[in-house]
Amino acid sequence: MSDHHDAPSLSEIAALIGDPARANMLAALMGGQALTASELALIAGVAASTASSHLGKLLAGGLLAQEAQGRHRYFRLKSPAVAQALEAIMALAGEAPKPKRLPGPRDADMRRARTCYDHIAGELGVKLTDALLAQGHMARADKDFIVTPQGEAFFGSLGLDLAPLKSERRGLARVCLDWSERRPHLAGALGAALARHCLDAGWLAQDRKGRSLSVTRSGRAAFEKYFAFTP
Repeated sequence: MSDHHDAPSLSEIAALIGDPARANMLAALMGGQALTASELALIAGVAASTASSHLGKLLAGGLLAQEAQGRHRYFRLKSPAVAQALEAIMALAGEAPKPKRLPGPRDADMRRARTCYDHIAGELGVKLTDALLAQGHMARADKDFIVTPQGEAFFGSLGLDLAPLKSERRGLARVCLDWSERRPHLAGALGAALARHCLDAGWLAQDRKGRSLSVTRSGRAAFEKYFAFTP
């Protein structure tokens, strides 16, 4: 790795992600949850000592963060930017890495609706983004979406205050390339806030063991009312 005062180079980041075991670990953390070293070792199909070495490299490379709770150490993605980069790489590769054993939903469920770190991805995320664009609430601008004045009023009607979201360093409305749909979905602070709203309002339900999302009965009515499509 380069000096700890410098950010890792492109080649160093690519090498970290390119290892199959590490790629499976990173993919398992894409849902935003934290996992233990033993859980990640099982997912990657490697021994505990090997997993520890991989995790050390990912921590040093700035891709993971570590938290201690009691006797356990939990690992999570360092930031939404890491998740966004992984999602873009998955889009280029055509699919997510295939872990040897990862409890969770079937691929069809993941493609339909899932979390991408902390925002909505999959077919649902892309349709939601398309609806916001079609309704004039957002406009596309390179790596970001622009929230229109009409959009600010719309999100305000949902109870989302954009003022504090605009001050977040991650950006308000980022473009994130969806690996399964190969089209953009909404990320950034607004994407995260909208996902939280959908979950808190009971429009979406999160799979307990994985990243997949399911639309509830009230959610179908809400998506039709506010976004003009039925999931």
